[in-house]
Order: sequence, then structure tokens, then C-alpha cells
Amino acid sequence: MIEGANSGVGYATSQVLAKASEDFRVIMSGRSMDRLETARAEIEAAGGLKGQLSTLLMDVTKEDSIQRALHQVEKDFGQLDVLINNAASGFIDPNPRTRFEASFQTNLLGPVLVSDAFRPLLLKSKKPYTIYVTSGAGSIALEQKPKRFEEPPNPEAYKSMKTALNMVMACEFSKYKAQGLKSFAFCPGFVVSNLRGTSEEARNPGGLAGDPQVSGQSILSIIQGERDADVGKFVHKDGLYDW
Repeated sequence: MIEGANSGVGYATSQVLAKASEDFRVIMSGRSMDRLETARAEIEAAGGLKGQLSTLLMDVTKEDSIQRALHQVEKDFGQLDVLINNAASGFIDPNPRTRFEASFQTNLLGPVLVSDAFRPLLLKSKKPYTIYVTSGAGSIALEQKPKRFEEPPNPEAYKSMKTALNMVMACEFSKYKAQGLKSFAFCPGFVVSNLRGTSEEARNPGGLAGDPQVSGQSILSIIQGERDADVGKFVHKDGLYDW
């Protein structure tokens, strides 16, 4: 199951996974069923699918929505093999309280609540994976280095929540690794996305953003076990990031 699946990294990953194997059933989740169904129809119309796609309404900021989604997945499938915590938002509001509280709800608390709710279904799987889609922006080590491109204004709320999300992953790995749960913090890189806004310049600032399909391929490599040597770490497509 992948959150935020109607655009950006979530959309690209859904497409990559559905093309990868007939054994894959990809659950595309998000808070707008209309957008999810449109995204699914586009992916199916593009062809080349081996696996199956389904959609699931879930707003990670609302516990009742999470619980309804959990019950639906349990009813339909009985277990979950992979949870990709991909829901996120930039939140660059000039008011610090507004941007920190809003970013906390989506970028940190949401993934925590979803993981806590779905973990029992994950632990029923023979090879369970949790992937927290984080960001190099959450690396304290990288923050000390020169930036490759101009950042949006007031990025510290988003960065702080991604740093905290990395710790959430590390704590989960420590607690559940003995039960076979493989947890990763994954940075998709600077890719074309609606996270920064919906205009072309926001989606691809200066034409420097990469293809989110590459991020999808990296996530595929994780769930196929190709990155198991890096379990419990902060990974990206080419290796590891420092915390």
C-alpha cells in the first residue's frame, strides 16, 4: 500500500510496481477518491501492467479515516506485505505556528498513526517492509553543506519533520526487527512533484528536478530485497545518507 498515490513519487511508484510482477497488488491510497481513480485509469491506459491496482480512501491526518482504511484492507486481503509512507506536504506558510503544526500533522504524525494501525497486518506477512519516504532535507549532516539549488522560503518545518520521521523509522526498526519487519528511511531525491506546488516551475524548479520513475525503481529494489544490507538506514538510489 502506498499513500499519496495520485501524483509525484506515489503515482510513479504505483506504476513501476504494477509493471514489475503479476504477484503485486498495489493499493493506491489518498484523500481524494476522484484523483485516485483518475490516476489509476491513467496508469492502466498506459499499458504494460502485470500486477493489479486498487484504490483506497485514506486521510493520514484523520484517525477515523485510517481505521476505515485498515478495516477495508484487512477485509479484502487479510495482511499487508509492504507499507510505503509517502504522504507529505511542503507547508511553507509564513506563520511559524501554522506551518509547523500543519507539517507535523501530515509529514510526521500521519505516518506514525498509519504505521501503528497497519503494523499488525504487516507482521502477518512472511516478508514485511515499511518504507518511510523521507528527504535528504531531513539530514542534519547535509544541512551543513552548500545547496545545489535555491530552496523555497521557510523550509525548516518540513525539514524538521523529515528529521523526526527518520528517528521514527529507526525506533521501529529497533523494536520490530526481531519479528522480521524491515524498515527503511528512503529519500526519493529532488524529483518532479506537486509537493512544492502545482505550477510547472514549482513542480520542476529551473528544470532541475529528476524523473520520479527513478524513485519508483529504487523503492522496487527495496521491496525485492536488493537493499536488505541497508535495512534500518537512511537510503537513496545510490547509497546511504548521513543522519
